[in-house]
Amino acid sequence: MRRADRYTRIIEWFRSNMPSAETELHYNNPYHLLVAVILSAQCTDKRVNMTTPALLDRFPTPQSMADAEAEDILPYIKSISYPNNKAKNLAGMAKKLVADFNGEVPDDIDLLQTLPGVGRKTANVIGSVIFGKKVMAVETHVFRVSARLGLTVNAKNPLQTEKQLSENIPSDLLPLAHHWLILHGRYVCTARKPKSGECGIKEWCKYYADQEKAAAK
Repeated sequence: MRRADRYTRIIEWFRSNMPSAETELHYNNPYHLLVAVILSAQCTDKRVNMTTPALLDRFPTPQSMADAEAEDILPYIKSISYPNNKAKNLAGMAKKLVADFNGEVPDDIDLLQTLPGVGRKTANVIGSVIFGKKVMAVETHVFRVSARLGLTVNAKNPLQTEKQLSENIPSDLLPLAHHWLILHGRYVCTARKPKSGECGIKEWCKYYADQEKAAAK
């Protein structure tokens, strides 16, 4: 199947079957989402959502977190992966947010990446979810699912995946497509064993086609 046709069919399916898709992280404002996304690196959204209520009750604003040190934040995030590093990043992020941006989360992707703990993926998530930027955030599910489906070819890292997806998905659909791929990877195209029997797009999936060919030999 031509890759362009694969994109067309898969996008059509998602638009029909998942017309609305959004982050499963809980947040009330840009600062809350920024904290949650920083915590979500190599951690489940479920665990993050269990952790942020107490954390954000104690540090409800950038200023309140900026006034704290990493050791003040650490007790609230001990159940999160890499808590020591993330506590340092949160403290540094809040201090810079207050010092450089008057406590307001910037809407510029490059400026977001100047904040401690904020890489390209996190910046793209904030940019697309909060500010409606036409960008594709690539985390582990997006990276895996896009490769399995055959939407990306020989993408060795998230940046290459982002570039290929951005070149082939209509720009206005990029923020939505990010959530399509995440949710599909989280609940259907799981890492260890894809649930092909429940997959509505297996007809256009390169991985499934390859598995079928191998089984037929």
